[in-house]
Amino acid sequence: MGQLQELEKSMMEGDVETLTHIVDQLNDSIDFDMLYEAANLLASYGFMSEADRLYGTLLLHNPDEAQLKIDRAGTLLELGEEDEALLLLTDVRPDEEEYVQALLALADYYQMSGMAEAALEKIKEAFAIVPHEPIIRFAYAELLLDAGKYGEAVRLYLDLHDETDEIGGVSITSRLAETYSAGAAYEEALPYYEEMLEESASPDTLFGAAFAYFQSGNPERSTVLLENLIEMDPDYFSAYMLLGQSFSSTNNDRKAYEVFKNGMARDEFDKELRLAAGKSALKLGLPDDAEAHLKDALTLDPEYMDAVITLASLYNERTQDSDLLDLLSYTKEDSGDIPLLNAFEAYAYEREERYDDAYESYSKAYDGMQEDYRFLENFTKFLLEEGKHGEAIAIAKELVKLVPDNDQWNAFLEAQNEEEV
Repeated sequence: MGQLQELEKSMMEGDVETLTHIVDQLNDSIDFDMLYEAANLLASYGFMSEADRLYGTLLLHNPDEAQLKIDRAGTLLELGEEDEALLLLTDVRPDEEEYVQALLALADYYQMSGMAEAALEKIKEAFAIVPHEPIIRFAYAELLLDAGKYGEAVRLYLDLHDETDEIGGVSITSRLAETYSAGAAYEEALPYYEEMLEESASPDTLFGAAFAYFQSGNPERSTVLLENLIEMDPDYFSAYMLLGQSFSSTNNDRKAYEVFKNGMARDEFDKELRLAAGKSALKLGLPDDAEAHLKDALTLDPEYMDAVITLASLYNERTQDSDLLDLLSYTKEDSGDIPLLNAFEAYAYEREERYDDAYESYSKAYDGMQEDYRFLENFTKFLLEEGKHGEAIAIAKELVKLVPDNDQWNAFLEAQNEEEV
């Protein structure tokens, strides 16, 4: 049995002692071809320290070999020796055949390190050198997609789509569908989703297609796809929200509500489903059910402001003032700067005859509610009741700006002008 076969056998059996002995022998060899094969074999099995040792030896004897620099840089990156790896990669010259390979390795490193712009620059440079190489165009398109440059990515994917179905196991059709959707070009994405559905209706494909149809104004098709998805995978939680929204958009509120409840039964930690169920219950005239769902949402996330606002609105409509004030007191730190909640608080204080508190809450709400006719009218009436006529007149003027032909407030302001004369 040759040394390479013995080396592979020791790795497969986990015989570290024999492996170390063989590496020691190989490291003293001058058979560079065997050393290189052994280093690649070690790296492929994940023995990076041993592989790096052999690559290092090879580089001592062949310091100008660009491929060795790239190979050793790969093992060094795996070992966390990033600075040394980057020095090796940047040492590959632009006039060397392996330069593009070095650029790809650098781009991959920068992407993994969260340096998207640096990664994009390296791929862009590689693309300028070999613009017709499919793997380079694909890598460039992938980084453009990650960077949110959807139009540029689409152009590259479209070119690739004319030439091949996939690269590296990735479907180009799926990338086109994903990229068009990511750029909100949902109608353009639909043909590619349909092409994917003809090949394989996977849960992710069904959901992506359903979302694109929903966003394109075709909730009926979205509904069919999502029902198929849930039948295929009842625990695909995201499907319940979108299916409920699809039913709701066609005014099938009862069906939407049932879907949201089915989703909640599957996913007990989804606060958004509980909010959606609460809103559906309100539309169906089921305020008690709505309250229960909204409270459940806030149990999962006490700072969930959408649920706070919806529940506060419900309490305000039902004049559950004690519950409303308790809710706003409990969430005061997060809700205190939301004008609508300050308005609800003002209404509750006024109904409970806590007029000083009501005035304070009205005043807090005012700056953010100057376009809300109902609020301005309530505030004006409150100020008149409290004898604050100057402030009431000022806000009444805001009212008639919003609704110039309002007889009541026009007459009020005319009367005030006559009194002043």
